[in-house]
Amino acid sequence: MTITQLQYVLAVAEHQNFTLAAQKSFVTQPTLSMQVQKLEDELDILIFDRSKKPITITEVGKKIVEQAKNIVNEANRIQDIVDQEKGFIGGDYVLGIIPTVMPTLLPMFLKTFIKRYPKVNLIIKEQSTEHLIRNIQDGHLDAGIAATPLEIEYIKERPLYYEPFVGYVPKSHRLDSQEKLKPEDLSITDVLLLQDGHCFRDGVINLCKASRNFEDEHFSLQSGSFETLVNLADEDLGMTLLPYLNTLELDETKKNKLKFFESPPPAREVSLIYHKSELKIQITEALRDVILGIVRGAIAFQDVNIVSPLNK
Repeated sequence: MTITQLQYVLAVAEHQNFTLAAQKSFVTQPTLSMQVQKLEDELDILIFDRSKKPITITEVGKKIVEQAKNIVNEANRIQDIVDQEKGFIGGDYVLGIIPTVMPTLLPMFLKTFIKRYPKVNLIIKEQSTEHLIRNIQDGHLDAGIAATPLEIEYIKERPLYYEPFVGYVPKSHRLDSQEKLKPEDLSITDVLLLQDGHCFRDGVINLCKASRNFEDEHFSLQSGSFETLVNLADEDLGMTLLPYLNTLELDETKKNKLKFFESPPPAREVSLIYHKSELKIQITEALRDVILGIVRGAIAFQDVNIVSPLNK
């Protein structure tokens, strides 16, 4: 049994196809198939049921795949130990960021991080929270930046900042006359929402569900960007809620439509998340230090009420 064989097993388990697994592993399909077959012969069991399309994992195979993940992760820790001993911070590092954080946070820290750690090849991917979680588990991401808490046993969460919700209220809206907003002022029926799949949408729904004005979950207007929601609100189609950092780049006319919440304001917790195995932890810590050093100058809010991003 070799680490390479276990890596091939994991590739087949992920892609459910030997040809695609071979392509992703940068080997020929006969080579990969032969090594997987060799492992099955050595163990005297079948890991994969090849009679089905796509292929499936046998019951005993599922247990082997889970153990293979642990073994491959632990094997990768050897290089981590060497890098840490040498004080080396470099190599590939794949970071996922949720769409509602990427446009505001990435420009704040990217240039500084690249300049400070030139030996790190930072590979950045915009992904939903669901994809971040799955890819961290499968080893395709070294870390992610997402709204927390997520309450997942195998993921560690390190908060970076707390970002208050801010109301964007057009002049024609019933809440325009209020100096400060309160969660109970909100009615889900006239709050413009991001489309399904965005955790900020779930946070807004959770906030509104706690209010006495919540009526039902019928949402006729949804969008994939905060810019679109602002434009829809400007057309008097409702109000919306924005993360604080998204309000900083608005023009003065739009800023006049912002309504802050009474203290403590509802907020989302934005964290650096990674697998509990802590692979490449020296790069993770370096990234966290850079982000913390920069974001503290933009967000000074600490007395907040964290709104869960979980779809409840």
